[in-house]
Amino acid sequence: MADIATIARPYAEALSELAKDTELVNWSESLFELAQLASHPDIASLANNPNVSIQQICELLTTGIKTTASEPIKQFINLVAQNHRISAIPEIAIQFEQIKNQREGAAEVMITSAFPIDEATLATLLASLTKRFGGRNLRPTVTIDPELIGGVRVQVGDEVLDSSVKSRLQAMQAAMSA
Repeated sequence: MADIATIARPYAEALSELAKDTELVNWSESLFELAQLASHPDIASLANNPNVSIQQICELLTTGIKTTASEPIKQFINLVAQNHRISAIPEIAIQFEQIKNQREGAAEVMITSAFPIDEATLATLLASLTKRFGGRNLRPTVTIDPELIGGVRVQVGDEVLDSSVKSRLQAMQAAMSA
């Protein structure tokens, strides 16, 4: 069976080619909502039920999102339903978001901290990260993980910067046991 990322890529690329720069944000929101719906176990079971028609699945997905589905998004829903690829919608949304960010010169940054980060500290951190990542517009998502003990862990794409106390302790442990 093909990898889900491989299945999702052509859909995400096609959607990004169809979307005008002004539509990227709206389409991204619609795809995010569709991804949430498609990942729900009840939707997955309906999509795999032979007694439920493709038209019913399309109607359910179209009416299940908060944003008004544009005609291309409705056509996308119909296409993935006909191809039995409802389960690929979350990955399609992720890849579409990556393509959108690339077109906009932006990047998602996942910041994990041991403690809550105030706005001033976040702004300082983002300024240094912006320099580090070539001036790209960084869109932060901050999560709290007390297991880090202290410090932060930053992920931008495939690159991870880990200055947490937990990672330092693990490095020390590995050095001492070597």
